Amino acid sequence: QVQLMESGGGLVQPGGSLRLSCAASGRVRSIDLMAWYRQVPGNQRELVASVTRGGSTNYRDPMKDRFTISRDNALNTVFLQMDRLEPGDTAVYYCSVTTRIVPCIECPPVTKDYWGQGTQVTVSS
Repeated sequence: QVQLMESGGGLVQPGGSLRLSCAASGRVRSIDLMAWYRQVPGNQRELVASVTRGGSTNYRDPMKDRFTISRDNALNTVFLQMDRLEPGDTAVYYCSVTTRIVPCIECPPVTKDYWGQGTQVTVSS
C-alpha cells in the first residue's frame, strides 16, 4: 500500500503562483509514475502532468508553458509548480502514483494506482 499526502493548495490571484507537493509513504520502492490530475465539479478528472522515475515528463498541452512537474525520488515526493495561474485553473488537484511490481522473472508487471485526497486550488481576484 502507498499513502499520499498533498499540500500547497489555496487561494491565489490571477497571474500568481502556487506549488503543490505530494509526499508518498508505505511501499514507495515500487512507485514508477507520479502525476497530478485536476477535477472541476461536473467534469471528468483530467491529467495535468506526469513524471517517470527516470524524470521523463508529460504535460497536458494547455498547461505545458505554465506548469512544471518534478519529483524527488529520495524524498518520495512529487511537486507541481504552477505559474501565471488563470481562473480556469480553479479545481481540486489530485496526486496520483502508479506502482509497478514484477512478481517473478517470467511474470508480467503488475501495476496499481493510488490517489491522494485532493487539494483545492482557487484562482480569483
